[in-house]
Amino acid sequence: MQSKQGNTTIIKPSVNKGFFYELKKNWPLFVMLIPGVAILIINNYIPMFGIVIAFKRYRFHGNFINSIIQSEWVGFRNFEFFFKTPYAYQITRNTILYNMAFIFLGLVVPVAFAIMLNEITNKRTAKVYQSVMFLPYFLSWIVVSYLAYSFFSIESGFLNRSFLASLGIEPVKWYFEPKYWPFIITFFQLWKYTGYNTVVYLAAISGIDTEYYEAAEIDGATKWQQIRHITIPLLRSLMIIMTLLAVGRIFNADFGLFYHVPRNSGQLYPVTDVIDTYVYRALRNTNNISMAAAAGTYQAIVGCITVFTANFIVRKIDKDKALF
Repeated sequence: MQSKQGNTTIIKPSVNKGFFYELKKNWPLFVMLIPGVAILIINNYIPMFGIVIAFKRYRFHGNFINSIIQSEWVGFRNFEFFFKTPYAYQITRNTILYNMAFIFLGLVVPVAFAIMLNEITNKRTAKVYQSVMFLPYFLSWIVVSYLAYSFFSIESGFLNRSFLASLGIEPVKWYFEPKYWPFIITFFQLWKYTGYNTVVYLAAISGIDTEYYEAAEIDGATKWQQIRHITIPLLRSLMIIMTLLAVGRIFNADFGLFYHVPRNSGQLYPVTDVIDTYVYRALRNTNNISMAAAAGTYQAIVGCITVFTANFIVRKIDKDKALF
């Protein structure tokens, strides 16, 4: 804001008119925001009061609210179940290592496919490929587990009955051999989610100004040089955001993937048992709701700390690419 006094121009700082001014000026936008805020509060914030269950010995007393109030407070005793179990190291190791592999491959593979799809000149063909890749995302893990069973069944699976038998190789007991399953689990996770992530990165690539590529072609840059010096640098912000979001779930595992696809085979627990599946079985066997709440609280707190730590590191390196 400028004002003149004689021949002197005085620049005054703009005045922040506050929330109520913005509310009066843009009230239609705030009204449109109400349903989304209400859903966010109901689905995300109100249930957070249930975190107290993790610190109580939950017993049913008429209704849910009375049950929380009247249940005995036991402090951190529910957390001891997880930390003192002999399988704590195994399930924590599996959860972290699988998620680290998923984060790395879930970044590299979709970006590579997005770049390849973007280079297809026939857009109709590109859309067909894109739709075929996106289809597995809509399948439930139960459906995927039956698809896996059709491949790995000992008696009638495709690999044993058709492929290995034609080569004269003895059938493999896939659901009893742990050594194969880290690769099988990783394959199905990529197969299901690569299409979705590819669409996200492909949308970002489509938003890149074509003038960058035209100028690069004039300067004699090859396709690989254009990808390396234009596409990937301009995707870097989205790649970092997607990675930070994935890092926040490094202590959470996809329950359907680790429970349904291996068909809950006990022989595969050393390589397929993760925190979520272990807690589910413990809850089913002991009916201890407080223990399950404690495990969920532990995962949420560690995941939150992990996101803030990763975001802090990114801010130190490049503030503009941080999530918040």
